[in-house]
Amino acid sequence: MLIERTNNKQITITVSSTVDSFGLQRLIDYVKYLEATAKSKAKQSDIDKLADELNASWWTKNKKRFI
Repeated sequence: MLIERTNNKQITITVSSTVDSFGLQRLIDYVKYLEATAKSKAKQSDIDKLADELNASWWTKNKKRFI
């Protein structure tokens, strides 16, 4: 594995082709999450509340598909 920091404020990571692609994709998704939320001022409690509201709304709309 090779990790390089470039002049334009980016990091390049080179990994062997033998690395498990599923695990690598999970890692990439996590890095995208970190990048997207880096400047967020949201509190975890606000995020949890929003997630609960969305889950409840989804369940209300889709309950009949599962019961």
